[in-house]
Amino acid sequence: MITAPNRTSAPFPFEFIQPHLDQVEEQIRAQATAFDPAVEGYVAYVCNTSGKRIRPALSILSGGACGNLTDQHLTLGVILELIHVATLVHDDIIDGAELRRDMPTAEAKWGSSLSVLLGDCLFAHALELATSFDDPAFCRTIARSANAVCQGEILQTQRRFDLKLQIDEYLKIIEMKTASLFACAMELGASLAQADRERSFLMHEFGRKTGTAYQIYDDCIDLVGDEKVVGKTLGTDLARGKLTLPILHLISEAGEDQRAKLNRMIIQNEPIDITVLAGIADYQGAVGKALHFAADLIDSARDDLAGLPDNDYAEGLLHITTFLESLLERCRAA
Repeated sequence: MITAPNRTSAPFPFEFIQPHLDQVEEQIRAQATAFDPAVEGYVAYVCNTSGKRIRPALSILSGGACGNLTDQHLTLGVILELIHVATLVHDDIIDGAELRRDMPTAEAKWGSSLSVLLGDCLFAHALELATSFDDPAFCRTIARSANAVCQGEILQTQRRFDLKLQIDEYLKIIEMKTASLFACAMELGASLAQADRERSFLMHEFGRKTGTAYQIYDDCIDLVGDEKVVGKTLGTDLARGKLTLPILHLISEAGEDQRAKLNRMIIQNEPIDITVLAGIADYQGAVGKALHFAADLIDSARDDLAGLPDNDYAEGLLHITTFLESLLERCRAA
């Protein structure tokens, strides 16, 4: 059994499990050596340009919160992160992105053909690793989650510039493409810790709700955020035809003439800045409604943690909800 690391007072909710995440990082980098030497460098590059390792962190926190953190939770984190990295490689091809975390994307460095195959290799390798679990149900759950991510990406691409997109359809898409791996990390983290079916379901729901809330925040910050603060290019969703929750609220609540003007601008892919949006309809109100919906999801996710043992990992999960709330508040104040 893995013992709990010392807590820190750092504000970011994953900070106190950093020793565990460092082990995950080592294992992710080691996966590159499983590929042919001519491919190894490509895999190592994309694995080193990813993000905060949120999915491995959730699997670790879930297992620890349920009272039985093991090495298998680290393996689960590696698998889910490889799937996530694969989706990022493919996303960058679809979006024609040149940079990810200030580094050239695989698409920018080697072109679409190689990048597609690289993403495929990562998907396949992750699913091969998933067969290492004794219970085949774990592999099936991981495969279903990976399938949901891919289908969500297809649906989002299919519905670009689709002004008939409904809010419930948007929520379905982001639950599939973003929240499914969060939910998988939480559910299987609990199952690996020998939690019962009810607790595993509640952990799944915590992951689904926080993942959905995080994506809504990300969609809102794309409209109102400061690039220097956020650290990435913003204002790209509309340019790529992605109709997010605040824009859907804006379209649904605008007057007939305002809606026609906004629809025309979206379809013709005209530049739309905040000043233009503010002159069309209740722009701030639309963003506020989206943030309120996300806040309600976070409140509900917090309820899913009721009954967990009183330990540092359960506190870490609770800290995630307060951290997400702070993100929403900063977005609301932007």
